[in-house]
Amino acid sequence: MTNPQNQITQTYAQDDVQQILQLALTKRSEGGELTKAQVLEIAQEMGISPEELAAAEQKWLTQRGEFQEKQVFNQVRREKLKQSAIKYGIVNSFLVLLNLVTAHTLSWSLPILLLWGLWLALDAWKTFQVEGEDYENAFQRWRLKKQVGQSIGSLADKFFKSLQS
Repeated sequence: MTNPQNQITQTYAQDDVQQILQLALTKRSEGGELTKAQVLEIAQEMGISPEELAAAEQKWLTQRGEFQEKQVFNQVRREKLKQSAIKYGIVNSFLVLLNLVTAHTLSWSLPILLLWGLWLALDAWKTFQVEGEDYENAFQRWRLKKQVGQSIGSLADKFFKSLQS
């Protein structure tokens, strides 16, 4: 007598397959790392051609590089926000104290405090928003600015080296 469960074909989502295979590969390798030869061997066993593997590896390298760039971009944005918050605290503390000393009340400094605080809160929200079209546009602008800066720097280096020769 056959078990009805044996007749049901199990299916897995692609993410589930990747996780299962990743766990199996981690268990198979000693330190969780595989050599290039081992990866090629596993790919062959799975019916993946060397060309497909090379294309997948290239895509992975590109995605990994972009992920690392985004990490740097996010850190830069958080650092700018931190600097803005410090400026806000210093300047507004001075203005509030000046207002209290001169008028003995919070009159003219309060609108400045609130408007600047609103701007800072919006900037903080934008800084910690790491998804969406606005984020991608800001990241692409930052990346382009960084690449242009690097290009200008390398051109300047070549120019100065040619002057020294």
